[in-house]
Amino acid sequence: MSEKSTWKRQFNALESRVLGVPGRARDFIWQRAMHINWLQTMRRGAQVLVFCAVIAAFTTLIWPSDGYLFHLVHALCIGGLCWLTIDLGRVLVAREHCRYAVKDDDPGWPKGWRSLALTAAGIATGFLGGRLLAMWLLGSSAGSSQRDLALALLITVAAVAVGACYFQARDAQAALQTEIAVAERDAAEVRLKLLTAQLEPHMLFNTLANLRALIGTNPAAAQRMLDRMDGFLRASLKASRATVHPLQAEFDCLRDYLALMSIRMGLRLTYALHLPDELRTQTVPPLILQPLVENAIRHGLEPRVEGGRIEVSAARQGGTLTLTVHDTGVGFDASQPRTGRRFGLGQVMERVASARGGPGQVHVQSEPGAGTTIHITLPCATPP
Repeated sequence: MSEKSTWKRQFNALESRVLGVPGRARDFIWQRAMHINWLQTMRRGAQVLVFCAVIAAFTTLIWPSDGYLFHLVHALCIGGLCWLTIDLGRVLVAREHCRYAVKDDDPGWPKGWRSLALTAAGIATGFLGGRLLAMWLLGSSAGSSQRDLALALLITVAAVAVGACYFQARDAQAALQTEIAVAERDAAEVRLKLLTAQLEPHMLFNTLANLRALIGTNPAAAQRMLDRMDGFLRASLKASRATVHPLQAEFDCLRDYLALMSIRMGLRLTYALHLPDELRTQTVPPLILQPLVENAIRHGLEPRVEGGRIEVSAARQGGTLTLTVHDTGVGFDASQPRTGRRFGLGQVMERVASARGGPGQVHVQSEPGAGTTIHITLPCATPP
C-alpha cells in the first residue's frame, strides 16, 4: 500500500471523528425536533406574549417616563428569547431526564440541575440578547444605571420563575389526567375479563345440565350436541382472551350456540342472524350477545310449550352501531328491578357501560306475553 493511500485513509478517519460529533448532535436535534408539537408550542408562545404585555404595564409604572411602547418592546424581546431558549431547549434533554413527558410530541420538563441550568440559560439569553434586540429595534443606545439594570434583571428572573412554574403546573396536570385515563382504560379491560370469566361458567353449567339429560333420552342428539359444544367452546375461549373482536366472530359464536340449543329444543326453536357485510369487521366486546340469547332461550322460549323464535341483527346509523336481540318468548315486566333470573342482562349492561371504544347503552323493551327486544348501542370502532 502506498504512502499516499495510507495518509488519505488516516485523514478520512480523522475527518469522520472531528465531524462525527456535530453530525450526531445535528441528527439528535433533528430527531427530537420532529417530535415537537409545534401547535402546542405556538399556544404557549401566545400566552408568553400576553404575559409580556402585563409585565410591560408593570414596568411602565416603575419607569413612566419611557412610555408603554418602549417597555412593551423590551418585554417582548426579553420574554420571547427567554421562552424560545427554555421551551425549545427542552428538546436537547433526553426523555429519561424529563418529567411530564407522557406523549411522543411532548419533550417534557428537565429534572434537577438540568431544569435550573436551562432556566438560567433562558434568563441570560433573554436579558442580554433581548435588551440588545430591543435597543436595536427602537434605535436607542441610551445606557441605564446599575440600579435600573439590577431591578430589570430581578423582574426578569421573577417573571421567568412564575412562567416556568405555570407551564410546569399545566403540564403536570395534563400528565396526571393522561395517567388517570390510562389507569381507567386498564381497569376497564380487567373488569371486562372478570365479567367474561363470570359469563362463561354460567353458560357452560347450563349446557352441561342439558347434555346430561339428553345422554339418557337421546344419545345421538347428545353426541351432536357435544360436537357443537366443542366448536362453541373453542370459539368462545379465543374470544375471551381479547378485549374486542370482529362482529363476524361474535355472530359465529352465536351461530354455534344456537345450533347447539336447537339440537336440544328441536322444532321449538327457530332463529335468524342478520349481519350486513359492511359491519363484519366492526369490533365489539367479546361474547356481548351470547348471554342475551341464552336468557331469551332459558327465560323466554323454554317456558312456552310451542317455543318461539330468536332474531339477532346489526345495523349502523352514523357513528353508532346497534345490536338487536328479539325473541317471541313470554317476556317480563321491564319496569321491575332485575333479579337473579336476568343475570346475563345485568352483566351485559356492565360490560357495555365500560366498553373500551366508549360507553354504550342497553335499551330493554318487554311485556309479559309479548316477547322481549333488547337494543345495544355502541360507538362504531371504524369509520363508514
